[in-house]
Amino acid sequence: MGGFEELQIILLLLLMLSVLPSSAALPLSPGNIGNLFGTSESDGKILQRSKRGWMWNQFFLLEEYTGNDHQYVGKLHSNMDKNDGNVKYVLTGDGAGTLFLIDEKSGDIHATKRLDREEKAMYTLHAKVLDRNTNAELEPDTEFNIKIHDINDNAPKFAKEIYFASVPEMSEVGTSVVTVTATDADDQTYGNSAKLVYSILQGQPYFSVDSENGTIKTALPGMDRELKENYQVVIQAKDMAGQMGGLSGTTTVSITLSDVNDSPPRFANRKTAFLSTSTDIGGAIGRIKADDPDVGHNAEMEYSIVGGHDIFNIITDQTTQEGVIIIKKALDYESKRDYEFRVEVKNTYLDARFIHGLQFKDYATVKVTVEDVDEPPVFTRNPYIIEVHEDTAAGSFVGVVSARDPDADNKPVKYSIDRHTDLERLFNIDSVNGTITTLKALDREMSKWHNISVVATEINNPRQTTRVPVFIKVLDVNDNAPEFAMSYDTFVCENVKAGQLIQTISAVDTDEPLVGHKFVFSISATNPNFTIVDREDNTANILTRRGGFSRREMSMYFLPVVISDNDYPIQSSTSTLIVRVCACDSRGNMQSCNPEVLPFSDGLTTGALVAILLCVIILLMIVVLFAALRRQRKKEPLIISKEDVRDNVVSYNDEGGGEEDTQAFDIGTLRNPEVMDANKLRRDIIPEMLFPFRRTSPIKDNTDVRDFINGRLQENDSDPTAPPYDSLATYAYEGSGSLAESLSSLESAATEGDQDYDYLSNWGPQFKKLAEMYIGKSPDRET
Repeated sequence: MGGFEELQIILLLLLMLSVLPSSAALPLSPGNIGNLFGTSESDGKILQRSKRGWMWNQFFLLEEYTGNDHQYVGKLHSNMDKNDGNVKYVLTGDGAGTLFLIDEKSGDIHATKRLDREEKAMYTLHAKVLDRNTNAELEPDTEFNIKIHDINDNAPKFAKEIYFASVPEMSEVGTSVVTVTATDADDQTYGNSAKLVYSILQGQPYFSVDSENGTIKTALPGMDRELKENYQVVIQAKDMAGQMGGLSGTTTVSITLSDVNDSPPRFANRKTAFLSTSTDIGGAIGRIKADDPDVGHNAEMEYSIVGGHDIFNIITDQTTQEGVIIIKKALDYESKRDYEFRVEVKNTYLDARFIHGLQFKDYATVKVTVEDVDEPPVFTRNPYIIEVHEDTAAGSFVGVVSARDPDADNKPVKYSIDRHTDLERLFNIDSVNGTITTLKALDREMSKWHNISVVATEINNPRQTTRVPVFIKVLDVNDNAPEFAMSYDTFVCENVKAGQLIQTISAVDTDEPLVGHKFVFSISATNPNFTIVDREDNTANILTRRGGFSRREMSMYFLPVVISDNDYPIQSSTSTLIVRVCACDSRGNMQSCNPEVLPFSDGLTTGALVAILLCVIILLMIVVLFAALRRQRKKEPLIISKEDVRDNVVSYNDEGGGEEDTQAFDIGTLRNPEVMDANKLRRDIIPEMLFPFRRTSPIKDNTDVRDFINGRLQENDSDPTAPPYDSLATYAYEGSGSLAESLSSLESAATEGDQDYDYLSNWGPQFKKLAEMYIGKSPDRET
């Protein structure tokens, strides 16, 4: 064993002896040193424990061992070990096999690496003694501890690298600022490794630090924030009670002097001049500022005019701490141009410690010069209130507004109405003299007030405008008649007696007379059924004039009530009160007002009447249907048979296009030959004709036709049953003296069989149907 290890063992022995009780202390001799790790036969009883007298139950080990070999911890020895190699020592528990190794034969324990007490201060292990050949336990396992002994290997550390603190300026010496504390990871209970001492490395002579608790205090009186505001203080914490060789740590404390109100406000300029270009009330003409080196609420100031002023006022801008001079009354360049007054400034908050000997206020003189500016027009009144009667005709006078230019030039002004305030365009204004007139009739019942804005504008400078509100009140005119206040549901009982109240009525009037409403109610004096009593409170009672009403005779009465007012001119209206006759019980409660539920004298009920009515309706429907069917049967076709040929007089002045051509001609052309020349060219192909078309000119003087038409016209005009509107009448009259003579086949000398109609088949497809009608009837063809 080397000398270093022997020295270490001796130190450990001394340490263990220091923790043993006085009764267990052993004389420190070479013979007893080994017995600390094992027991011999001669002195084993001193260290022997019950059933565990073969080992020591605690070892000490210095942390942060720096040797190259494994650090020796201690030795285990059992009384069963005869040093013949048959005993094997086994180690289990915290770090066994990794941090701690044991020699199976000798029982020596070694640490495999450096141990840090700050990571773990004590390890608990178990030792066993086994028979090497049979692995049988020779001794039961015993628990023992390996305690890591501390050395000064950790420097003090502060919680923060930089601390921030503040202390009021002008504080007394010894005023506490802040306490900074460092910690040391070494063992607090052993030695001076964790005993700290604080000192100041930077920040003197302004501050000091308590060496025991790290409290920083002021060390210099009268520190002024306005001269120096921030300080950097470096504090050191050193272990080993500050002795040489101890470890240390530092931190920085940033200390700021907080402000106190120790400086009064002062004006930099004692005289200030302003040129006022604003004449609006409440407008600012300038700002004035005093300087205060304090900050925050200690620098808040309040401005005022000494003795007050009629024209100007000064207010404090809380954001910039400036005094804002404003106009309290309108300035008039023509009346006064220069003003002068004194302004006072003082701190809002005062500190009683510093007001002695100092005046925390200051004064300055302010001069204001008024400049002439172009001002907008000024109305003589603001606002205008005008009254006008309703139903005033369009173009009537309403009122006059007046404005003038306040400048010395007194420029002319024109007037206009802001149409956004007169959307219905009810009013107009004269642009020269400001006369307001109506464009439409006014109705108070639609709107009692009309609020418009009149604009006055300088003619030479249209940007100079002024608005004024004009409130037009529409006065009432008695132009509405009173009427019922509501719709009344009135009934009278069949068993009612004369003079009984059946309804109380009231009236309303949209007019508003000055003396209030007074309505008069009346009905016809000759009404045999009802009478009315005016209650003189704008209501009236409807009473029965007789008794014994009957629903069979009349189920409903219509009672005209005349309502009049007392205003001028008197307006009245007639409202109809509907009174139903109802069946009531003995107490006058209505039971039924339907006349259909009443039985008739012949005993028929309502259900029977309904059944009879349905039967009559069904019979009528059957009769109408039967008549319609018979009428359809009596209708005959236009041509009953092929033998029945009717003569038709047709004038063809236009050619048809055949059966398929439905748009070839206008039917109106067939009715009026005169329009043939005005027709446009046809789009179909002209057929080849055997006989050339020849048109006979009409006779210019058809006197018989004219006489016939005039005669028919006179008949219709004198007919009282003729409809009261223009109508078209068609008459079948050929006239006399026709150049074509009669076209009827009845007067023809030749019979139908003498005619040859074969040429019709050569006229083309347009006359195909005509050819079939005549050629098919030829006697030769039928044969």
